[in-house]
Amino acid sequence: MRAAINYVARGQGRMRYFANDSRRDTVVLAPEVMAITDSRGLATGLDREGFALVKHRSAAADFANREAVARAYPAEIERLIAELTGADAVVVAGAGVLRFAERSAQSGMLDNSRPARFAHVDVSDAAAAQFADRARPVDRAAPRRTAHYNVWRAISPAPQDVPLALCDARTVAAGDLLPADAIFDRDGVDVWSFEGLLAAHSPAHRWHWFSDLTRDEAIVFKTNDSDASHAHCVPHVAFDNPDCPAEAPPRVSIEMRAIAYWF
Repeated sequence: MRAAINYVARGQGRMRYFANDSRRDTVVLAPEVMAITDSRGLATGLDREGFALVKHRSAAADFANREAVARAYPAEIERLIAELTGADAVVVAGAGVLRFAERSAQSGMLDNSRPARFAHVDVSDAAAAQFADRARPVDRAAPRRTAHYNVWRAISPAPQDVPLALCDARTVAAGDLLPADAIFDRDGVDVWSFEGLLAAHSPAHRWHWFSDLTRDEAIVFKTNDSDASHAHCVPHVAFDNPDCPAEAPPRVSIEMRAIAYWF
C-alpha cells in the first residue's frame, strides 16, 4: 500500500501541539506518500523493529466503560508487558485513552480523543527519563534499563478506516526527530506539558501497519528505551486507509502506556 504520511517540516523552530484544542497547534505538516507494509503475519519484534502484534484477550467487556476498564485493563497490560519483555517491574499509567476517527461523532468529545495526525514519538529521552524516575517503584534502586511502551488496540470492527502506521526504529536517525512541546489542555487551560518528538521525512524510513485488527489483538510498540543496544523508539501516526470501504465504521481505539524496569 502507498498512502500519505503526515510528517512535519524541518526548519520551522520548536513546535507545539495540544491534546484537545488543535487550533492552537503550531505543527507545520509536510506530507509524503510512502510505502506502508502490511506486517500481519510477519515476525516483527520489540527490540528489533520496535513493535509487534500480539494476541491478547481482555476481561473488559466494554472498553468505553472507564470504570470497567480501570478495574481490569491496567493489571492485564502490566502482565502483558512483563511477559513480552522479561522486565523486573512494570508500571502502567492511567486507565487507557480512547480515540475516535474524525467520522465519529465522539471524536474530540472526550479528553485527548482525536487520532494523532502527525508522525511523532510520545516522549523525548529527557521526558522518558523524568517519567521513569517519577513512576519508579519506591522500594527499588535506580534501574539499569527502562523502556516505555504503548499498547494500542482497535475496538471497532475491521476494516479500520484510520489505522496506525509505525516506522521501523532501525530506519530512524536522530536528526529525523525534532523536539516539541506536548501540552495537555482542558477547557482552554494548559494543565501540564512535556517534551515529545515530531518526525521529519527521510527516504530511509520503512513504514508498517496491521490490517483488519480485532479486539483480541494489540499492537505493542516502544516509545523509548534507555539501552542503545535495543530499538530506541517508533515514530507512529494515524493515516487514511485508501482501501477501506466508505461504509466501514469509524475507527475506535484504546491505548495504554507502560514503563518497564530492569534492575
